[in-house]
Amino acid sequence: MSDRPPVWIGHAVLTVGDVDQSAAFFRQVGMREVERNSHVAVMELRGGTHLVLVPGAVTTDDAPFDLMVEDLNATHQQFTDEGLDPSPISHDRIHDSFVVRDPDGHGVTFSSSHVVGEV
Repeated sequence: MSDRPPVWIGHAVLTVGDVDQSAAFFRQVGMREVERNSHVAVMELRGGTHLVLVPGAVTTDDAPFDLMVEDLNATHQQFTDEGLDPSPISHDRIHDSFVVRDPDGHGVTFSSSHVVGEV
C-alpha cells in the first residue's frame, strides 16, 4: 500500500495575454507542454497537475498558485543565468521563496519543497 495521497489538484487556470509567449515561459521554468491550440495551452507539472493558460483580459495580480522546486538555490541561479530576473530569496518559517514575473507581469512564487513522503 502506498502512502501517496489519493487526490491532487487536476487543473489551475491562468488568464494570459499571449498563449504562445506564456507557454514558452512556463516551459522555460520547467513545465511540459501537453496541448496547445488557439484557445488554450496546457502545461503539465510533476504529479500530473495541469496549468491551463487561456487568452483573455489580464491583470498583473500574482499568480493564484505557487510552485515548489527541489533545490531553490540552484533554481534561483538557473533563472538568474537565463535572464528571468528572480527576486532575492526570502526566508520564512515554512518556506524559502523567490518571485519571477511571467510575460504578463504575474508574480509567480517559487518555494522550497516541504514534501512529506511519496508524491
